[in-house]
Amino acid sequence: MVKLLEKAIKDAVEDNKCSFGTKEVLGSLKNSKLVVLSHSVPTDMMQKIMEAAKGAKVPTLNYRGSSVELGRLCGTQFRISAVSLKTLSDANLKAIIKDAEVE
Repeated sequence: MVKLLEKAIKDAVEDNKCSFGTKEVLGSLKNSKLVVLSHSVPTDMMQKIMEAAKGAKVPTLNYRGSSVELGRLCGTQFRISAVSLKTLSDANLKAIIKDAEVE
């Protein structure tokens, strides 16, 4: 999962097809294909995002690393607790989700 997910995030960042941060993610759910949450997201905010994502039929993934690691993966120098990816092929999406279920 890690490699596929990392590549998908890097591609989305390169193409400027993603949103960073919990508030941005909540606002961009209807245009999102996948939401990635670090384990640093506060519980109440995580529940809010999960419920909104479920309503919008957008899958969510818990990133194993911290918000610092997720920020680094996105090529920023600041922490990122949530990322929504706006472009992702259905094949990649299914592969990422399938890999996440295996772990």
